[in-house]
Amino acid sequence: MRQLNRRAFLRYGAGSGLALMSSHLLTGCGAPMPYIPVPTDLPWDDDAEVAAVRGTDLYDMTRAVLDAVGGIDSIVHPGETVFIKPNLGGLDFVPQNVFTTGESSKIEIVAAVAEECLKADAAKVIIGEGGQIPRFSWKNAVALDGSTNLDAEARRLDAAYPGRISLVCLEAESPTWDAVPSPHTDLRRIYVSSHVTRADRVISIAPVKSHRWTYLTGAMKNFVGTACLKRHSSIPFSRSRLHTAAGGVTQCFLDIVATVQPDLAIIDGSIGCEGNGPHVAPFWGTTVDIRDRLGDWFLLAGTDVAAVDATVARIIGLEPTEVPCLQQAYEQGIGQIHEDRIAMRGARLDELKMDWILADHIEGFDQALLPTILTALAKLAGAW
Repeated sequence: MRQLNRRAFLRYGAGSGLALMSSHLLTGCGAPMPYIPVPTDLPWDDDAEVAAVRGTDLYDMTRAVLDAVGGIDSIVHPGETVFIKPNLGGLDFVPQNVFTTGESSKIEIVAAVAEECLKADAAKVIIGEGGQIPRFSWKNAVALDGSTNLDAEARRLDAAYPGRISLVCLEAESPTWDAVPSPHTDLRRIYVSSHVTRADRVISIAPVKSHRWTYLTGAMKNFVGTACLKRHSSIPFSRSRLHTAAGGVTQCFLDIVATVQPDLAIIDGSIGCEGNGPHVAPFWGTTVDIRDRLGDWFLLAGTDVAAVDATVARIIGLEPTEVPCLQQAYEQGIGQIHEDRIAMRGARLDELKMDWILADHIEGFDQALLPTILTALAKLAGAW
């Protein structure tokens, strides 16, 4: 049930002009309107598989979970461009180390995935993130033990595979922004980096985090960081127009996912964030080293991004049918969320389930609260 692929969409868009309405911001406060149903939506009707591995060495675990989904060769083919999207949203925005706090995807996983893609003879591997500021330092994307960083890892890989790997701050370094259809919101289009929309393969890597507006941050929500910050912000540091659109940020990132159609999703179950994520700070979330809950870490991987997110939801005690982004992903034909249709490979679901403090979920997004929230984040970031 794959929808129009990325290349076909772009060809279609160039010929038709997309005939999309101009975006606009909802006026007033309070929760956004429900998402706008589209008559062509059909629930997902295919089974899915999710691989799970446990361990304490993230490099080895990454290679093992890729093998468990059939090997990277089953996803990435010679000559293709691969875009890897880690969740690095707080990097250089908040003052703490966002890897040891559990806010960001671990660079050990990102580097290992990139290396496996290069071994599979990918022509180009792009590691990119939009973040909450236009530019950030890749040297500050550090391994948990502090021994290396993404800048050093990219240099190491470039020495072995010259000219085939790059690190990209999407906001500052995207060649252009493609208008992705957003038929379920009043925006009608969302501007997404062409590094993402025009890649042959897209891989999402996200940590385990609960989230005060979307219940959890997973491989699908990760794509908020591919949207243009400047075009979708009325206030610095936030893609506020995505939050205040009809359907909220949930429906916006689902519309991005529907077009991008990620080829692989990986969930980083090493150090995460429970409570009122996505940030770790007073009145926000709290760091969790998952070894303290399970005895070791875990990784999940699968080609059905909704199934992977539904599985991590079950691990932390959420019922996917009660999580809007998961239920809507199923209803809109993005992926599978039902447990009896998702086969687990490797570690069993029941051995991964753990105690987790869920977010004090806020229904909708009150636009009137946005300045207060952003002021608090700016103070946290030391921007004052």
